[in-house]
Amino acid sequence: MKIAILSCFYPYRGGISQFNACLYGELSKTHVVRAFNFKRQYPEFLFPGKTQFVTADDEAVPVESVSLLDTANPFTYQSTYREIREWNPDVLIVRYWMSYFAPSLGYITRKMKKRCKVISILDNVIPHEPHFFDTPLTSYFLKGSTGSVTLCEAVSKDLLKISPDKPYAVIQHPLYSHFGEKKDRAESEKKLGLAPGKKNILFFGLIRTYKGLDILLEAFGMLPEDYQLIIAGEPYGSFDKYQEIIDRISGKDRISMNLKYIKDSEVTDYFSAADVAVLPYRSATQSGISSVSYHFEVPMIVTDVGGLKETIGDRGTGLVASEGTPEAIKDEIVKYFEDPSIRQNCISNIRLEKERLSWKTFVQKLTEFIGQL
Repeated sequence: MKIAILSCFYPYRGGISQFNACLYGELSKTHVVRAFNFKRQYPEFLFPGKTQFVTADDEAVPVESVSLLDTANPFTYQSTYREIREWNPDVLIVRYWMSYFAPSLGYITRKMKKRCKVISILDNVIPHEPHFFDTPLTSYFLKGSTGSVTLCEAVSKDLLKISPDKPYAVIQHPLYSHFGEKKDRAESEKKLGLAPGKKNILFFGLIRTYKGLDILLEAFGMLPEDYQLIIAGEPYGSFDKYQEIIDRISGKDRISMNLKYIKDSEVTDYFSAADVAVLPYRSATQSGISSVSYHFEVPMIVTDVGGLKETIGDRGTGLVASEGTPEAIKDEIVKYFEDPSIRQNCISNIRLEKERLSWKTFVQKLTEFIGQL
């Protein structure tokens, strides 16, 4: 097949771009694939982080692409459509994760649907931080899809509320495997400046309100001195509210922070040093962080929201807190460390998941779904 992918690719940074690079690479093994990129993904004033782009010291995977779509410039919608149409693909794949993209992507997919199959890969149907306009905009976008792929059942439920007749398939988020092998724990602790011999808890990834770092900080304040918290990721917005908690809780001297975008070569050290990753999310669908944890065989403690229970708790790769409260998170952390068999069982189950969640399997299921449409 000739497959066009319209989404963000290098030089954009972040999990969506990483996913697209992996998808492009795997599809290219058996199909003719072309990447159509954004010229501008977001206007700068709408982007809460420091930069949307890779920097000189990042190790992002370069993907050859043509940069066409400026989401803030409607004149590029038609020119992007024209370029994709002239390439004449059999299939157009589009990533969708927030309603801001609905006008631009929806314009293109609704026109391309008349010419080829259009597959939308839905990270979210309703964003983690919802707005009143999400449903109508997403509905507009979905009308341009021949079929949709969700990465967990929770997103499928949201999809069916808006588009109950839309053909869809659930194909779980594959593992990120481009970070290299796990390192010696002591070596990674030394490199990160961590005190040795502690119980290491990791909070990793972009720091946003819905991810609940404040909940974890409050929980950490209740833990004894043999625990150590590692925070690694770029804040989206002000870090002040988290710093206020850090300044007043017990154990702030046992909190290690690297508040920036973590480049690929640095990821390995954080997961090599960690005993457990904690995802205390207030809302969620699936999580790219769980895919990184699987790669490094680090069990997780999560809240019972979105697809986290489905993809982690039900698979036995981590523990699920009964509530998204500091007390409940603290209880699960203590439970995890008090019983060594929990860690051993989680790692055994993660190894089974690693066999199931390969990019090869994802692409096989994706192409099977396309063939059914």
